[in-house]
Amino acid sequence: MSEPRQVNFTIVPDDRHAGGRTYANFCAISHTPFDFTLTFCEVMPLSEEDVKSAQAEQVIRAPVRARLAVPVQVIPTLIAALQEQMRIYSESYASPPAKGPVH
Repeated sequence: MSEPRQVNFTIVPDDRHAGGRTYANFCAISHTPFDFTLTFCEVMPLSEEDVKSAQAEQVIRAPVRARLAVPVQVIPTLIAALQEQMRIYSESYASPPAKGPVH
């Protein structure tokens, strides 16, 4: 019987079968004991009719663009990756400190 081998590898996205990017500016999150569901929506500027409806119903309906079920085990790594990307983003695009006295 052979000993188990350890194989190190990196997973990279394979875009050959992917559609284009999908824009979303809102994310609703729910969970079960087994997974988290991330529902990405696109919220557009509201029309006068939308505002009236929202005042009456207290609800704005946003089209769902993608819904992802993510295993609970992946969530801590996802949070860490988002925090790291936010740190890099902040360092890259943060405005420089203002020159002169601060009042």
